[in-house]
Amino acid sequence: MPKLKTHRGAAKRFKKTGTGKVKRNKAFLRHILTSKAKKRKRKLGTATLVSDADVRKVKRMIPY
Repeated sequence: MPKLKTHRGAAKRFKKTGTGKVKRNKAFLRHILTSKAKKRKRKLGTATLVSDADVRKVKRMIPY
């Protein structure tokens, strides 16, 4: 079986945790921030886990 290549775009966006879950950053924090509430911007800054529906796809893109 040949080795799987890492999807470089996915590798820059996702990280695996020690327990094997997949972390991601949230969107909507790049520009037009003046119209967003402080609380919303603060919450967008924290990382979260990839949804269960997408975990298998993402794990295949970042196998190592």
